[in-house]
This record gives sequence, structure tokens and C-alpha cells, in this order.
Amino acid sequence: MANESAYDVIVIGSGAGGGTLVHNLAPSGKRILLLERGDYVRREKENWDPTAVNLDGRYQTKEVWKDARGRDLHPHTNYAVGGNTKFYGAALFRLRKEDFGEIRHHGGISPAWPVAYDEMEPYYTRAERMYHVHGEHGEDPTDPYASEPYPHPAVSHEPRLQHLAEDFARSGLKPFHTPLGIQIDEKNPNRSQCIRCGTCDGFPCLVRAKADAQVLAVDPALEFPNVTLLTNAFVERLETIPSGRAVSKVIVRRNGGREEYSAGVVVVSAGAINSAALLLRSANDRHPNGLANRSGVVGRHYMGHVNSILMAVSKCPNPTIFQKTLSVNDFYFGDEDFPYPMGHISFVGKLDGATLSAGAPAIAPGFTLDLMARHSLDFWLTSEDLPDPENRVSLDGQGNIVLSYRPNNEEGHKRLIGRLKKLTNEQRACPAHGHACQQGLFARNLYVGERIPLAGVAHQNGTIRFGNDPQTSALDRNCKTHDVDNLYVVDASFFPSSGAVNPALTIMANALRVGDHLRQRLA
Repeated sequence: MANESAYDVIVIGSGAGGGTLVHNLAPSGKRILLLERGDYVRREKENWDPTAVNLDGRYQTKEVWKDARGRDLHPHTNYAVGGNTKFYGAALFRLRKEDFGEIRHHGGISPAWPVAYDEMEPYYTRAERMYHVHGEHGEDPTDPYASEPYPHPAVSHEPRLQHLAEDFARSGLKPFHTPLGIQIDEKNPNRSQCIRCGTCDGFPCLVRAKADAQVLAVDPALEFPNVTLLTNAFVERLETIPSGRAVSKVIVRRNGGREEYSAGVVVVSAGAINSAALLLRSANDRHPNGLANRSGVVGRHYMGHVNSILMAVSKCPNPTIFQKTLSVNDFYFGDEDFPYPMGHISFVGKLDGATLSAGAPAIAPGFTLDLMARHSLDFWLTSEDLPDPENRVSLDGQGNIVLSYRPNNEEGHKRLIGRLKKLTNEQRACPAHGHACQQGLFARNLYVGERIPLAGVAHQNGTIRFGNDPQTSALDRNCKTHDVDNLYVVDASFFPSSGAVNPALTIMANALRVGDHLRQRLA
């Protein structure tokens, strides 16, 4: 008789990777169990309250990790159905074609991937459709080839951003509309799910209009009778058959009890930090250094980008509500003065005084935090960090997650900040204050008491890298572990390099690619 706890596929984690994969596999008829350590994000007024979300950390995990020196680290991450896509800014970029090859940076080499852009391209197209991406191919000078246009038109700029885009163009740049996963219909605003509010980036969407993995992947998958979701299900460890060549049991802690499940295929998608920690916790006699870790790379090469938030403060107010529509990639691969990659310039959601108070910037003379927030343009700068084996996830003697990270490749990021400073000084004189309107560029730390690289793990990737050589990678090109025949990883752990754009769309596209492989395997 069939074991009720036996499935064809178990997927651990319901975010951009796991949720998308389950959506792909759901129509196959195979018995699928989706395990999520969090619960649904409750729909409540506080979803849109900056004090509750940003100051009180209402939806953040209360889990405490450690840094390399053993100090407490409070990670800015969320455990929920849909994973961190519930809170992301929904900027859905393809990696550049060149990002899949080896690139020389000022700080070292960004390694090549075992798959080329051309192999990922059809899956990027499918992911853009699935996640309702709005954009305009061809505006971005670094945009790779796309086989189809975006499924929806670009989200329009509000006047202040339009003005800035024109200023950037006057300076010789090619500003473009940020590709966004939101369910907005600007031609029919009364029918549009998205209401273009000011609480999108970093907030859960109360009206289910953000293209997150819960709304667009998990919920539709659960309409199939062969798909089961268990929430509040923390996977403690994976056990193997005696030879160590296959996972035999998934051990779950749920509602105070211990449960065991088994499946023909087990997929780990708990985020780059937690997926690595799970494999390390699952060490056994056959895998003494962690499951599927013969190469020794599990947990290593952690990347999270070099990120900065800069506020350009002016005497004129910035009445923009939805600010995340404009990006600049002209410096992505460098320029004449600096022939190495610098990275990507875009925006965060419009900042407010309450959010600013969490990690207050230097205040412009004569301004309060509330006033600064009303008068600022809030830039997000991303540069590539390089895979360093000593930047890693490990476990201490008590089993706590330890995150060791030293930023690298910072020169390109410094140059990118310099380019932005120059650009803000070149803006047109305003009618009221002339060139004196610009009050300066202020660094803004969104994380209380922590610099962005460590506590801010939104772009975490790289801890279980894929590759063709089992000596230097943990996964093969299909994201199956080299050492365990039925174990796969489909979150951003598989990245061998980080690029300098948000990783979400690449995780989604890869989950669709691995899903097609698994459909064949399970057929």
C-alpha cells in the first residue's frame, strides 16, 4: 500500500525558485509536496504601514544569526509563502548576455556559467509572461537579445522621474524604464489591480497586485489536487540511503512535532543562506562535510552585491508616489575613464520620514527627516561582488547560521557613486532656485546598526554553485547535486557569479528550466 508520506517531488521553500518550480510541475499530475517554514503573510492594514514594516520589522524573521566574529546578526529576511518575493521591489531584470561569460573586473574575475544566455533566453521570456513584467526591450543599451517583447507596456514615469530621465539623456546617457512585475493597467485604472501606491518596494501587497510567487505561482499550483502545501514546516535535515547516493527522508519540525516525508526527487529552495545551512546540517557518515559537499564548496562563494542607497536632496519637493520606474545601465560594463564594470543605477520605493529614522543619514542643513524624505530622489546602486570562497555560510557549535562576508570589488562601486554625483550636478537649473536647488547626495543606510552587505540579504546568491566539474561545484548544469542522484537546488544558490542586477528573474527562469528537466525525468 502506498505510503501517505511518500511523494514524487518534495520542494523545500516557496519563493522565486520553489514556487515557480511547483507551478511548472503542477500540471504533470505527479504528487508534489511544498514545504514552507513560514505562513501566509496576513492581509491587514499594517501591510502598508511604514512604521510596522520598516521600524518594527513586523514581518521579518526574529531568528538571530552570527557574524564571523560571533556577534548577533539580525537578518533582514522573511519566511512566508512566496518567500522574499512578498516583499521585493519586483524589478525583474535579465542578466546581461555577457554576465554568463567570464568578465574581468577591477577587483578580479567574474567566472563563466556552465549555461549560456541563449539557453536561458526562452525561460526568461516565459518567466516575464508568468510574472507580468512591464518594460520596453531595446531602451536599455546593455539589454540582451529577447525573442519576444515584454508582455506588458513599461510603467510610466511620474513628472519628477520623467524630468530626470530627460536630464540623463541630455548628459548622453540612455535611461530606460525599469522592468517591473506588477499587475497594473494604466490605460484602464479603474480595472487595474495595482493602484500605484507608495508602499510597494519592501512591503507586502494588500491588493495582490505585486507579481510575487505566492499570488502567481503557489496559489495557482494549489488548484491542482496533486499539489499539497504545508506551512510552518521547518526542514531540520535530509537523510540518505546507506550508500549516501539518494535522499531517503525529509525531516520536518512542524507545530512542535517531528514529521518525516519521502519523495523520488527532493528540491531545496530555501534561499542561498538557508539552503546551504540545510545541506551542512544534513552531514552524515557518507557526507561528513555536509550533504552533497564532496567539493567543499557548499556554503562558500556567498554573494549579495555591493549595494548603496543615495538620496539626492533638492529644495524643490519630489511629489513622486511610485518611484521605481527609472534605471541607468550605461556604466554597467564601465566607460572610457574606467574600463571595468561599475554596475547599475535605479531607485528604491519613495522613502518616508519613519523609514529614514531607522538608520538616519547625514541630514541636509535646515532639513528634518520628514522634510528630506519629501525632497529626495532615492537611488539604489548595485555593483557586482565577486565569488570569494571565504565569504561563506557555516554553522557554529550550536547549529546557528554564521555569515562571514568581507566586501570586495568595491572600486567599481565607488566610481559608480562618483558618476551619479556628477549626473545630479548636471541636472537642469530649476525655475525657482536655479542650480542652487541641489542640496547634495546623502548616503542612506536602510539597516539599523548594520551595513547593507551583511544584514541586507535580499540579493543572496552563490552558496551551492553549479558547474561541469564536481571538484569545483556542488551542482551540475541541471542544478542536480553531483553527489546525490535525487537532490536538486533551484534558488539563487546555484549562481557562480552575481551580475549587477536583481537576481529574481534569473531564479524564476532557471526554475522553469529545471522544471522542464524534471518533467522529463519524472515522465
